[in-house]
Amino acid sequence: MILNGSQRGAALKLAAHLLNNIENDHVEVHEISGFSTEDLRSACREADAVAKGTKCQQFLFSLSISPPETEKVSLKHYEAAIEKIEAKLGLNGQARMIVFHEKKGRRHAHVVWSRIDVDKMTAINLPFYHNRLKEVSKDLFLEHGWRLPEGLRDRNNRDPRNFTLDEWQQAKRQNKDTREIKATFQEAWSVSDTREAFAHALEEKGYVLAEGDRRGFVAVDVNGEVYSVAKFAGQKARQVREKLGDPSSLRSVAEAKEHIAENMQPVLSRWQEELAKKKKDLKDRQERDRRKLVERQKTERKRLKVKLEERRVREVKMRQARFRTGFKGLWDRLSGEHRKIRLQNEAEAWQAHLWDLEQTDRVVFDHLEERRTLQLDQMEERKVMSEQKADLAEDRARFDALRTFHNGITRDGPEFER
Repeated sequence: MILNGSQRGAALKLAAHLLNNIENDHVEVHEISGFSTEDLRSACREADAVAKGTKCQQFLFSLSISPPETEKVSLKHYEAAIEKIEAKLGLNGQARMIVFHEKKGRRHAHVVWSRIDVDKMTAINLPFYHNRLKEVSKDLFLEHGWRLPEGLRDRNNRDPRNFTLDEWQQAKRQNKDTREIKATFQEAWSVSDTREAFAHALEEKGYVLAEGDRRGFVAVDVNGEVYSVAKFAGQKARQVREKLGDPSSLRSVAEAKEHIAENMQPVLSRWQEELAKKKKDLKDRQERDRRKLVERQKTERKRLKVKLEERRVREVKMRQARFRTGFKGLWDRLSGEHRKIRLQNEAEAWQAHLWDLEQTDRVVFDHLEERRTLQLDQMEERKVMSEQKADLAEDRARFDALRTFHNGITRDGPEFER
């Protein structure tokens, strides 16, 4: 388990964080012990009031406990880990609060101890607690057989499948079929009698007729790539010149790129508006789905709590009924029968407590799996949306790069002609 702890004050702010049910799907106050109240906010106020009798400003020790993402950790194991941490830090017997948060299909715990020893009215010193927490964290990983993370804190994982801009553009170029390009040029050539008709036929396919650096005819596509008209139309240079005339009156390659980029600006803006609406609709739908799931889970958990409480009350009454009253009860105390019944009741109550924890864990694990499945599905949807956004941003950058004519590039600059 990853352990992050800190000494702090501001108890009421911490209480607000612990009870935050907006950013968390579920918030469960698991335990409040050592305080005169069972209400978390009141317990924080009490810790603050006790600390005022000392000079300690950071009178709380706050700890988050996060297991590996794919592991299911029971309440029993959380409690065992907390006891181990408490012993390691020297906080045994201190008043504490335990709160569980669930978010995006994962559960983690927050434990808050009061550092004030109420008998001595001094703060318990916590030297080298970062190192001690790291040691406990490593022990817990080894104890559960989990794979140790690098340094226990690896926050720099990157997806190697993400392409760079150059790689993506290269992939786009490789997807072009030369035969289809040639067919486009040859078709435009065959249906055109004049240069204007040829230019119009090419423009309908996304090409702009221009003058190349060798004073020949070329066409520039929407990606800024330059194609030799003679080569792709399957004609000799002399035949092209005879049909199309002098190319000097055409745009240069740089001007053609500028023309394409300018014409694409309103199209890109429209696409960005469409993408923004799709993103908002996706976010709204995913939030509705999350809330629907969370509300159902809360209903199921409330139903389970009621069921467990009803059973607990029945069993408490049943065990209490074993004690006889009056003279018979006195005789049971003298004969030792009362003690036997009490020990039996305590053993049964403990087993019932463990059974309650298992039932709660089973429901929570099922809910975590549901939430994790929903989270993965939503992440996949968002990933597709992010890829569309990145692709559109790449297109915007590419067309901005094509708008270079007014940035000093002249018509005499070298151009690659395919």
